[in-house]
Amino acid sequence: MSIWFYLFLIVSCILIFVILKLVVMKKEIRNISKSLTHLINTDTNNLITINMNDKSLCELAKILNKSLKNLRKLELEYKNGNAELKALITNISHDLRTPLTAIRGYLDLMDNKNLTDKQKKHLKVIDSKVKDLTILTEQLFDFSKSLDIQNELKKESVCINDVLEDTVVSFYSLFKEKNITPNIDICAYKVVRVLNENILTRIFENIISNAIKYSYDDFNIKMYDNGIIEFSNKTDELNQVSVEKIFCRYYTVRNTKKSNGIGLSIAKQLIDLSGGEIKAQYKDNYLIITVKF
Repeated sequence: MSIWFYLFLIVSCILIFVILKLVVMKKEIRNISKSLTHLINTDTNNLITINMNDKSLCELAKILNKSLKNLRKLELEYKNGNAELKALITNISHDLRTPLTAIRGYLDLMDNKNLTDKQKKHLKVIDSKVKDLTILTEQLFDFSKSLDIQNELKKESVCINDVLEDTVVSFYSLFKEKNITPNIDICAYKVVRVLNENILTRIFENIISNAIKYSYDDFNIKMYDNGIIEFSNKTDELNQVSVEKIFCRYYTVRNTKKSNGIGLSIAKQLIDLSGGEIKAQYKDNYLIITVKF
């Protein structure tokens, strides 16, 4: 046999070996990718293992395992920090509730008939500030609950129309107190989504509460059969810059204790966790909040 035949045979063997190794390596890389995705999304301390003795793949697995360990360490620190923060906020909220309840009780016991007009005016201011502080305390407690809301997401089929209607009705007395006549247009078609009903209620409550806070005398809700809901109210206390920041946790529209960025921030957080979308725009002096599930 000629030397060319032997050369061809050697080259063919080398090519077959290389191709086989590439096939095995490709399969191993797919396994690493699959394992990495599983380990990131699973609460486990397992690490990536490989089934072939390749220096490059071993080095890759070593680097990925190191990154996994660091990621789990950061995740643990984050969870512990959240738990401590939640406990602190919850304790503060409870500590504030007791004196506030006592203050409200003494205010109710005071006989306005024996007070001068100036004293009545001062008493009214005190009562208003206590109410504002009570609302802030409740929202602070609400915020502490939202820190680990991911663990409470037990979803089921929910009719959004019914939840929205029930929530609006619960605000009837507040609408009356603020002299607001809401314009409600909820589609007849029943929009059903897989959501947590309690969380959905909290979302609507936070959005409506915010609208009432800044509304003049109008408030509009329109729900479409594609699951889009528009909340709108007229206000001159906003502009395009402030609207872009309206979902920021600590942003305030007014520089007063009454205003805070917690309510809409929590609403956005809960909507994101529920797989929905929320947007805000300011058009013709109207704040329009759009929610989609």
